[in-house]
Amino acid sequence: MATPQDVLPPSGPPPLSETPLSRTPLSKTPAAEAETLTGPPAKPSSPAEPAPADPPIDAPVVARRRPWQWVSAAAALLLLAMAVNSVVRNKAFQWDVVAAYFTSTSVLDGLVLTLWLTAATLSLGFVLGTVLATMRLSGNPVLRTLSWGYIWLFRSTPPLVQLLFFFNIGALYPTLGLGIPFGPEFITFRTVNLLGPTLTAVIGLTLLEAAYAAEVVRGGILSVDRGQLEAAQALGLGRGRVLRRIVIPQAMRSIVPTAGNMLISALKGTSIVSVLAVSDLLYSVQLVYNQTYQVIPMLVVATIWYLVVTTVLSTGQYYVERHYARGATREGLPPTPLQRARAGLRRLQRSVDAEEAR
Repeated sequence: MATPQDVLPPSGPPPLSETPLSRTPLSKTPAAEAETLTGPPAKPSSPAEPAPADPPIDAPVVARRRPWQWVSAAAALLLLAMAVNSVVRNKAFQWDVVAAYFTSTSVLDGLVLTLWLTAATLSLGFVLGTVLATMRLSGNPVLRTLSWGYIWLFRSTPPLVQLLFFFNIGALYPTLGLGIPFGPEFITFRTVNLLGPTLTAVIGLTLLEAAYAAEVVRGGILSVDRGQLEAAQALGLGRGRVLRRIVIPQAMRSIVPTAGNMLISALKGTSIVSVLAVSDLLYSVQLVYNQTYQVIPMLVVATIWYLVVTTVLSTGQYYVERHYARGATREGLPPTPLQRARAGLRRLQRSVDAEEAR
């Protein structure tokens, strides 16, 4: 029979052979800690995996194919050819009549008057517009308000309405005079038959162009960096010299494109003076087809002349912009169409010489 001493475990620490050494955590070595943080070391590449070879230096560069670009270009050329064919082969245009009246005396006289009106109104308009722009940039609040009111008024009313008001100035003001406001007048004259159709057109178009020119000049002046003006003042340069040598050359880069658009618009806008019986290009054409009833060919004559003059003006605008763009970029000015044509002829000549040398 077992005694209580036989059932109870013996007192004291357990023997060394029964200590659970496998359960005690072992401290990690520095290599193990590094592997835990950075991951296992990379396996060395096997000799069977070759390293990627660099592409050959002389490999040809193949441009990306764009088939839809060629399809769209072919469709556009097809539509253009159809439009040209419909115009050239349409007998209603009466191209023989167009050729007969294209250089007629009446048409050329109307063209000369149109060009004169365009040059006069735009030149006077820019002179007055420069004054208005200076007033708008002035520190005087009265001058700023007057300039703003003028620009607001003339840009808000249609040009034809302005021309009709000036043409009927005699009904509004039978007499005009100079003198003291609300006092005696020193010079007075009657306005009946004072303004003829041509003078009315010049005054009306000049006042209209001045309102737009003022904003063009003001925008060009504001486009100049203020830091350059401060640097010029720090160097002790006079205001006149700063205006001539710093402000105007840089402002012209912003003024010329918009002024070119105004010039073309003024050329086409002179056609509204035909309602005042001014013998411009459109009115001269109208006189002809009122007698011959050949409306379409005479309108084609006017259209072609407008296209010719507009093309010449656009070409001049391109070269003026190019002149004022000198030094604007580090790459220099791009070649002109004439320079591109000469370069193309030289390349063609070199290729022909190379073929002959073979």
